Amino acid sequence: MAQTSPSEASSDLGARLAALGRTLGSREADYAAAIAQAQRCAESVRADVAAALEQFHAAAAEAGAPHLKIELSPIRTDDKHLRAVEFDLLRGRHQAIVVAKAKGEVTLVGPFKQGKVEGPCLSFPFDARDEIQRALGTFLEKFLEEAATP
Repeated sequence: MAQTSPSEASSDLGARLAALGRTLGSREADYAAAIAQAQRCAESVRADVAAALEQFHAAAAEAGAPHLKIELSPIRTDDKHLRAVEFDLLRGRHQAIVVAKAKGEVTLVGPFKQGKVEGPCLSFPFDARDEIQRALGTFLEKFLEEAATP
C-alpha cells in the first residue's frame, strides 16, 4: 500500500475542496443578486430598529431604568437558510429575529426564549414596507415587554 506524504494529502484535500467550491459556487451564483437585495432590505429594517431602540434606551434611562439594554446583532447569513440574512434582538435568554430571504420576504420570528421553540413568525414581501413597519412596531413592543419582565 503506497503512502502519501502529509503535504500530498493536504494538496489532494485542498484540490477536492476547491473542486467542490467551484461546483457549489456555480450553483449558488444564480442567487447572488437576490441575496444582495435581501441584504439591502435587512440593512434598512435594522437601521429602523436601531433608531427605535435608541429612543427606547433613552426613555427607559430617563424613567430610571438605564439597565434595560437590548443588544442588536450585526447582520449575518441566516442560521437556517443559506439564501437569507438575519439579525437578532437579545436580552438575556430573550430573543427575536428578523430574517430577509432571497425569495423576497422579510420574516419576524418570535419573540422567544433561547432554548425554546422559535415562533410565532410573520412574513411579508420586501415591497410591503408599510405592513412591515406596522408589524415591526408590534413585534418590537412584544419583545421589549417580554425581555424587560423579570
